Amino acid sequence: MKIILTGATGMVGEGVLLECLENPNVSEILSISRKPSGKKHSKLKEYLVSDFLSIHINDENLKGYDACFFCAGISSVGMNEEDYTKITYDTTLHLAKAVLNQNPEMVFTYVSGAQTDSTESGKLMWARVKGKTENALKKMNFKSAYNFRPGFMKPVEGQLNVKWFFKPFIWFFPIFLPSKSLSLHEVGKAMINAVQKGYPTSTLEIRDIKNLAI
Repeated sequence: MKIILTGATGMVGEGVLLECLENPNVSEILSISRKPSGKKHSKLKEYLVSDFLSIHINDENLKGYDACFFCAGISSVGMNEEDYTKITYDTTLHLAKAVLNQNPEMVFTYVSGAQTDSTESGKLMWARVKGKTENALKKMNFKSAYNFRPGFMKPVEGQLNVKWFFKPFIWFFPIFLPSKSLSLHEVGKAMINAVQKGYPTSTLEIRDIKNLAI
């Protein structure tokens, strides 16, 4: 399969990218990002854009792919709802429309987050915006659209994009809170399996991601 991936310069996207590079079922990855990933591989192509919102709906660079793994994201800390919505909702939907336009049979996978608010009316701003994004993607005409809601994600071996403040907790969560954590290897494998096998529900919590990764 041929994959479009976003977020390769962040922790989640880098982990999923490494899984895709090692997985024999993936033949090509197009990484869309604002800066190079720093990785070289025969499977990997990079498409650098200054702003995802500038990508044209008829961009031929996006044509010929089976799935899009949308792993880009930003923390809501210190942001107001308008700015966070532009980055989280507007950017995601803009790219989703462009890749769907070029690939009508595409599977779209969006990395959301645990406790995302599907009602779009809760007190947590980030959860409302993520919920709004999830709901909009489900209404689009993708072959399938999956919203992944992972908790703590353990980096895979060889990752470089891991924040310093995150590293001391890497060992803690899988041992003491196994039901709230999983590895990025599992996230990446589950995304690949979602394309190949499908899954009964479009919203995947931690237990669903683990089941799909087997």
